[in-house]
Amino acid sequence: MTNVLALVPAHNEASRIAPVILGAIGHVPVLVVDDGSTDDTAGVAERAGARVIRQSPNQGKGAALRTGFGAALEDGAETVITLDGDGQHDPAEIPAFLAAEPAELIVGRRDFRHMPPVRRLSNWLGTLALSTALGRWIPDNQSGYRLVGRRLMAATLHSREAGFAFEVEMIAICLREGWAIRWVPVRTIYGDETSHIRPLRHLREFLAVTGRARRIARGGPTETVSE
Repeated sequence: MTNVLALVPAHNEASRIAPVILGAIGHVPVLVVDDGSTDDTAGVAERAGARVIRQSPNQGKGAALRTGFGAALEDGAETVITLDGDGQHDPAEIPAFLAAEPAELIVGRRDFRHMPPVRRLSNWLGTLALSTALGRWIPDNQSGYRLVGRRLMAATLHSREAGFAFEVEMIAICLREGWAIRWVPVRTIYGDETSHIRPLRHLREFLAVTGRARRIARGGPTETVSE
């Protein structure tokens, strides 16, 4: 596949981003969007071989992805592979996305059984809620490890979603437009960091997001839901 790049949104990942870039750059060029970091994320990324775009102040992952999408479209990229800068996505799996049956969106499907308990519960609740709202089984809606096609990148540029809702919105747009979505299995990697997810609060927020996603998928109004 030609005209592909890896897009890494990053905020304060100076201590973890270099291995991600070094692993990815063996497969495709890497673009890092430094989302208002106060550490040396941008410098580390550049020294590791990535092209870096700095945006300030911190605007959220959704905004960082849209900045990267805009740059990729201007550069003529047909596809980007998004992965996080904290090491939770194994760049060695990039070829699995490139080898998959073509689709506008390919999502890296994690094995929830390998997640910490709180994250596992949160992800299962979110999966059930969104699948019910959209009338289609969506096995993993929040994985940030994705292949995104040019049409979908362009369709998201006017979104105002800043957080996890942006990645849900991508799925809804594909359903609205009739674009194919596929999933490929990926490793589920977690370090020893403490999770700050509160399942019931997360579910309340996610239910608002699912309502918006359902409206988008059905071609309705696309006003932003506050998170």
